[in-house]
Amino acid sequence: MFKFSANLSTLFQDRPLAERIAAARASGFHAVEMWFPYDVPPARLRDTLLAHGLPMIGINTAPGNVNAGDWGLAADPRRRSAFIESLHEAFEYAQVIGCPNVHVMAGIVDASLSHEAAWDAYRANIDEACGMAARHALTVMIEPLNSVDRPTYLLTKQQQAIALIETLKRPNLKIMLDLFHVQRGEGNLIERMLASLPYAAHIQIADVPGRHEPGTGEINYPKVFEALQSAGWSGWIGAEYFPADGTQAGLGWM
Repeated sequence: MFKFSANLSTLFQDRPLAERIAAARASGFHAVEMWFPYDVPPARLRDTLLAHGLPMIGINTAPGNVNAGDWGLAADPRRRSAFIESLHEAFEYAQVIGCPNVHVMAGIVDASLSHEAAWDAYRANIDEACGMAARHALTVMIEPLNSVDRPTYLLTKQQQAIALIETLKRPNLKIMLDLFHVQRGEGNLIERMLASLPYAAHIQIADVPGRHEPGTGEINYPKVFEALQSAGWSGWIGAEYFPADGTQAGLGWM
């Protein structure tokens, strides 16, 4: 039996955060995750999670200035100080709320930088992040995003993430395996998923196109779940999709 987590940044968006947690519990989810929880004091979020008996299993580092085009800070060597600050913020927050995994966002390749310079900065920054996270018994997750929706994002391929993990040899460095991004950006979903599975800490799901709930697009999720079961996946599967017609109406897949 699979364990499903509700992503509170995409589901139950018609409610305040505390009510989203309650709704996730009432809807049958056994954990939650979210992108950026930093608008809520960590102690308050911790208490709300405890009140509903749900763990928070994943958060992201802060993305930077989204309005200016940021989507992570690790790929820009000129912003190392801001990146380190984002690590301290995320890891301290994760400790308070009891969250074991932090997705350290790669970021875009700035037009003034070469791809090689961006990758060198990213590799060094992820190595630093793993060292910091290990002191707090936290896992660093990296997530390739598809180049259709994020054409300037640095990390776009599963094989890039696998190669980085094998290069750095950090035991607390894992992939956040987002099946929406795999299908939209690379295709050959089940084969790529199975290749990445040994490196993965977490799986996220949404359908293609539209990034709606499973069953609304081209991905054969019954076959995907069958492959995951055959492979012995026992970790969490995060529902990170934008409901086509309201969260409750779209939960039949689960």
